[in-house]
Amino acid sequence: MIFRGTDTVAILLEWILARMILHPEIQSKAQSEIDAVIGGTHCAVSDSDLLKLNYLQAIVNETLRLHPPGPLLSWARLSIQDTHIGQHFIPAGTTAVVNMWAITHDDRVWPEPNQFNPERFMIIKQDHGDQTSAISIMGFDLRLAPFGSGRGLCPGKAMGLATVC
Repeated sequence: MIFRGTDTVAILLEWILARMILHPEIQSKAQSEIDAVIGGTHCAVSDSDLLKLNYLQAIVNETLRLHPPGPLLSWARLSIQDTHIGQHFIPAGTTAVVNMWAITHDDRVWPEPNQFNPERFMIIKQDHGDQTSAISIMGFDLRLAPFGSGRGLCPGKAMGLATVC
């Protein structure tokens, strides 16, 4: 279980770096945001600084979408009786697995799913001073649930995101 906490963070960081190499304009925009928020005033980044780095968070979210560290989530479920889902027959004893990669690359869910576009995760509205993104990555929106959802929610999601950001 420990490997899921370290390997997935390492994989995510590698993909972020690869995407920054492939998209220097996005890297430059992220650097400008970091300079504007952190500036030369202090070397250490505080939690309050992280909340202001919206574009950096959008890069992390878009990387999680395009390159999910766990493309086949461990939400495996066993059908205990014959059932139908839509027009599909699922016999008893069938194991079903969530294919997060297929969901995050589905053009019915994501416009231009193979394009790296952090802007799709930028803050879209403010309610009472709180900023909210169109899509949550914390398991509430199944279009992107890299940490699982429901009872299968990853207990280390906050630590993983804190490590990356």
